Amino acid sequence: MRHATSLRVGPVTFRVGADWRGPVALVDALYAGHPRAAAIPDFTVRLEAPRPWRRWVRPQVAIAGDLTMPGALPLPLGHALLAAEMAMNLQLALGWRRHLLLHAAVVERDGHAIVLTGESGAGKSTLAALLTARGWRFLGDEFALLAPATGLLHPHPRLLSLKNESVAAVAAASPGGHWGPWLRGTPKGDLRHLVPDARALAAADLPARPALILFPRFGAAAATRAVPTSEAFVRLTQASTNYVALGEAGFVTLTRLVTDVPAIAIDYPDGAAGVAAVEAVWAAR
Repeated sequence: MRHATSLRVGPVTFRVGADWRGPVALVDALYAGHPRAAAIPDFTVRLEAPRPWRRWVRPQVAIAGDLTMPGALPLPLGHALLAAEMAMNLQLALGWRRHLLLHAAVVERDGHAIVLTGESGAGKSTLAALLTARGWRFLGDEFALLAPATGLLHPHPRLLSLKNESVAAVAAASPGGHWGPWLRGTPKGDLRHLVPDARALAAADLPARPALILFPRFGAAAATRAVPTSEAFVRLTQASTNYVALGEAGFVTLTRLVTDVPAIAIDYPDGAAGVAAVEAVWAAR
């Protein structure tokens, strides 16, 4: 690869390389507060042209790395940051075995963490960002890393991906936030990436004890309900990318989580109502 950088996000190290200087410089700038990978990285991400002429003629970026997904469509060069984030997600989802992975955002207060998980559009990323603006520590947006040996959640504070109207809401709540550029017209809508704050980066090696599992749903009338252990277990198996690959360790780890930690579903019509619902559930736990 012509241009490359390395970084460590919590326990995971990446090498990110590209056919162009610009994407690597942008990754370097947005991940400037993260430590560099000191040794051989866990995963390599490659941002490369799918055909040689695509470096210059209507440049395109293939989402590639040590692990790939056949049939993944390339993105325009202007969306290279999204391609890098998607490629890092893919490496972790397909190749990581040290933790049980849950597709979730995680925030922490006083050593105890909330796992926010749900389908795309449920609002977990926006809620995590708004809670961080209110003093919660941000552990991660895309993956929760649950250690089988200890049951602790380990931080993975990557860039926080926000889309469409949620960008303005979070920017208003975090006026001093460090943002990446607008990525317009992506397959996920109009995106911006929020850099984790200094507190999240300073504590990127400090795990937290899971204390609450929340299943948020944005755009519905305000409501909360307790989620039975059996339902939480099934929903979290569907939210995990490596539950099956971990075998017995995955089953034991997830069983312990849903047995020890209460799960609640919250519906909310807007960000302010969502934050209020989370704070109320947290206070009453």
